Amino acid sequence: MTPFIPFQAEEGNIEYKLKLVNPTQYRFEHLATQLKWRLQEGRGEAVYQIGVEDNGLLVGLTEEDMTASLNTLRRMAEKVGADITLLREREVDYESDRARRKIAEVLVRKVPDDQQFLDLRVAVLGNVDSGKSTLLGVLTQGELDNGRGRARLNLFRHLHEIQTGRTSSISFEILGFNSKGEVVNYSESRTAEEICESSSKMITFIDLAGHYKYLKTTIFGLTSYCPDFAMLVVGANTGIAGTTREHLGLAMALKVPIFIVVSKVDLCGTVTVEKTVRQLEKVLKQPGCNKVPMLVASADDAVTAAQRFAQSASITPIFTLSSVSGENLDLLKVFFNILPPLSNSKEQEELMQQLTEFQVDEIYSVPDVGTVVGGTLYSSGVCREGDRLVVGPTDEGQFLRLKVCSMQRNRSACRVLRAGQAATLALGTFDRSLLRKGMVMVSPKMNPTICWRFEAAIVLLFHAKTFRCGFQVTVHVGNVRQTATVDGLLGKEELRTGERAVVCFRFLKHPEYLRVGAKLLFREGVTKGIGHVTHLLPSQNNDQNHKAHQNHN
Repeated sequence: MTPFIPFQAEEGNIEYKLKLVNPTQYRFEHLATQLKWRLQEGRGEAVYQIGVEDNGLLVGLTEEDMTASLNTLRRMAEKVGADITLLREREVDYESDRARRKIAEVLVRKVPDDQQFLDLRVAVLGNVDSGKSTLLGVLTQGELDNGRGRARLNLFRHLHEIQTGRTSSISFEILGFNSKGEVVNYSESRTAEEICESSSKMITFIDLAGHYKYLKTTIFGLTSYCPDFAMLVVGANTGIAGTTREHLGLAMALKVPIFIVVSKVDLCGTVTVEKTVRQLEKVLKQPGCNKVPMLVASADDAVTAAQRFAQSASITPIFTLSSVSGENLDLLKVFFNILPPLSNSKEQEELMQQLTEFQVDEIYSVPDVGTVVGGTLYSSGVCREGDRLVVGPTDEGQFLRLKVCSMQRNRSACRVLRAGQAATLALGTFDRSLLRKGMVMVSPKMNPTICWRFEAAIVLLFHAKTFRCGFQVTVHVGNVRQTATVDGLLGKEELRTGERAVVCFRFLKHPEYLRVGAKLLFREGVTKGIGHVTHLLPSQNNDQNHKAHQNHN
């Protein structure tokens, strides 16, 4: 084992401590303050490496010193209202010293107060029949599958999904972990509210469709719900098939960190599973991907994978498991338990100082409540119960005033919504017919502008012929999904596969609210491209004529 690990970073939630044996009261207070700061950096989570010097030298401690150090850390955690979980112990072997010395890795997690649990969103991708919904059913319900898809029945939203066994819509499932790192799911809790109350960390799974005909729904889920991570599920019996490559490409294009789960290992022999893993490793190492595959075979591997995965975008953990026998399912739970957030508390605080911007993704009418919208508070601002916002743009390009009456997050009531969190907002008697997916609810102080035409720097990933002016594509930008016409290519007549350009797009149906720098994805049949918005162009006088022309058509 290498006697060194990387230097301790001043910022972040990882702390190295050589030993914590019988500190004085003054020293103990200082250590508790330091722990509080590390927890703040990790948004409620911190990792302590005991037996390690600040420069990363693995010194190790005797059994006696290690026990005393862990007891001190437990006291420190109690003082700041947190719990500790021993992740792993490793022996340090130095030839000069015969005494056995160990280093310990400890997770410190703060007990939730005022619903401030850590929430990570994981998009679930993969080909049809790869076992995505079944895996989520097993994780969130706490019962293994019977081999015929019983575990997934609770996840389906439509009758035809139950009949065909295929997901066609976006559904959300939650898996909680308490401050001691134990799983909290529906096996012991009757409602989502109970899970939220008992958890200090929440994994929200966004279950997406695998079939090619529902690809636009899958893209909408990836662009609109801003997942922190993506889980690509691959059937061990089928290998890389159908939409698997497409989904992998989408996640990489949108820069969503991805890890892979090879499911259904109970159906295959060891040789078939190894063949599928080798196939995945080959694809991940290709020049277009440039990923470093990491096969997870033990709890120790799962801890290492979670930490390295969050630190480096190139690391791609691979799990092999079964939803029927439960083989290696615990390794995935260990991974989720330790997986840290991508942003620290300082970045979160800065985002919260900005003005409110809520994306409208779903619209409902609820009896006795009125109009309800579901969506994500974009990575800026804070939304509170009773806030007065404006929603739009309407087909005429206007923004309408409204009031947030109440809010729910993970099906339990909440008073405050912070940047990056998903929730449903009740709008009372506001007319549902005035709303549509793709709208935004923003602070009136923002003075939001509308956009018919915009420029984007793009890469054409694939096109059968040449890409030129007048071509129509479906554009995805965040929660916006609309057909747009290519109005012009700056400095070029046409584009071919693999080429880059700045393109001017014009929306066909109605204006939209866009942000400069937002990621963009467009498609039409086999044509695909990615890029980002570079410039919003002012509305032209012929927009009204264009609208009338559309209505006439």
